[in-house]
Amino acid sequence: MGFNVLSVLIWLPVAGAAIVIGLPRRRPELVVPVAFALSLLTLGLAGFLIVDFETSDAGFQYIEKTAIASDLGIDYHLGVDGISLFLVALTAFLFPIGIMASVNISDRRKEFMASLLLLEGALIGVFLALDLVLFFVFFEVLLVPMYFLIGLWGGERRLEAALKFFLYTALGSAFLLVGIIFLSAQANDQFGSPTFNYLELLELNLSSTAQYWLFGAFGIAFAIKVPLFPFHTWLPDAHTEAPTAGSIILAGVLLKMGTYGFLRFNLNLFPEATVELAGFLAALAVVGIIYGAIVAIVQPDIKRLVAYSSVSHLGFVVLGIFALTSQGVSGGVIQMVNHGLTTGALFLLVGMLYDRRHTREIADYGGIQKVMPWFAGFFLLTVFASAGLPGLNGFVGEFLILLGSYARHPILAVIAAIGVLLAAVYLLWAYERVFTGETTSEENRALSDIGLREVGMLVPMVALIIGLGVYPKPVLDRIEPAVERVLDRIEARTGFDSPLRVTDIVEVGETP
Repeated sequence: MGFNVLSVLIWLPVAGAAIVIGLPRRRPELVVPVAFALSLLTLGLAGFLIVDFETSDAGFQYIEKTAIASDLGIDYHLGVDGISLFLVALTAFLFPIGIMASVNISDRRKEFMASLLLLEGALIGVFLALDLVLFFVFFEVLLVPMYFLIGLWGGERRLEAALKFFLYTALGSAFLLVGIIFLSAQANDQFGSPTFNYLELLELNLSSTAQYWLFGAFGIAFAIKVPLFPFHTWLPDAHTEAPTAGSIILAGVLLKMGTYGFLRFNLNLFPEATVELAGFLAALAVVGIIYGAIVAIVQPDIKRLVAYSSVSHLGFVVLGIFALTSQGVSGGVIQMVNHGLTTGALFLLVGMLYDRRHTREIADYGGIQKVMPWFAGFFLLTVFASAGLPGLNGFVGEFLILLGSYARHPILAVIAAIGVLLAAVYLLWAYERVFTGETTSEENRALSDIGLREVGMLVPMVALIIGLGVYPKPVLDRIEPAVERVLDRIEARTGFDSPLRVTDIVEVGETP
């Protein structure tokens, strides 16, 4: 192709942030349309990437490589495979929705929209970087706009939540940086020159001890990002205090950096440690599934309930990854996308409700489906998807994860299945208390149903929720070759054989 599509995907939103900042303050009405148009251009490029992506190629495509500091082994190195492809697309999809959800932001609107666009570019960079220094730079840069989104435009406890978010993630990043530097030093010893090139680092021969320490250094950073139990305590506060767009992006994409990091780096670079520690990580994931679900049940704040549901649902993704089976890992990848859609939609709906009623307390509602029937319908469908109802997207990922993890850890899979039942409990009980019964409050009787702008945000999300539930084949066709490549590498390095492949149980892409 005549242009570097991956670079454009990263730097178009970054340039867009500069354009938005440069808009004249006397024309505030231009800020949202310009930011929205730039995010749509990014989405269009991501759509082109999906269509043009070579399905049968398990390796990286559209590779770009330019030397930055040759003596240090640092390159501007980008590539995309079936694992990162849909995370890039999910990122590009959610940002236009986040921008449209923020049209009522009037305080420092330019800075808000510029922060969103800068965050988008950094997130896409995380999923495309094939140089570990470049990955680390994107991994760190995105903390800045996210910190300000929470700290400047969040709720009453926004500063505390923003600081907690920053400190937790910065601590994890310190371990990650040490691990990256150590890897480059090992490369220098073995290859005669330092390198941070991911593809070259795959050829390193690391001792078992080194792999354990490096797995821990990388793993702590990624576990905090997921967040994996017991590193989850920053998440509910960040979600609760963040503005609606911040919650959508935080749940929809930013948390996926942790699960993506485990899959991209830990499994590939440290296969022996992965095999030895997979059972432990899978057990932690199941603890998170059950813990997040139980705590969600007792939440009086509906936004906090959705936040704890993320802890539970992302536990399924980690369980699938560390099942080390084709079904489990493929299910984990597609569940990253599914969780981004369903939980992003839930945060969007909660934000719409808060804009009308200015309360998130479940007890303040009741019977509002009578005055907001369309809103109630969208909410119920999203609840069903999040709970894993067959025919909707949440079912596909959870089914593959449970199937793949049962082949490796049957007891853990059975316990995790209880989390599916608990999800139905906390989601449907919350829906019952908010939407059903009598409308006893005058404030609730005065609520207005959703408008055209809100329908425009929800319809694409609902379309994907249904489409991926009914026909996930295009996604799984692109994911599965890259997943098989990861498992083949683990098997070649350790002799650890995956007992089942996706095609052993289901036709790839058919709804299970």
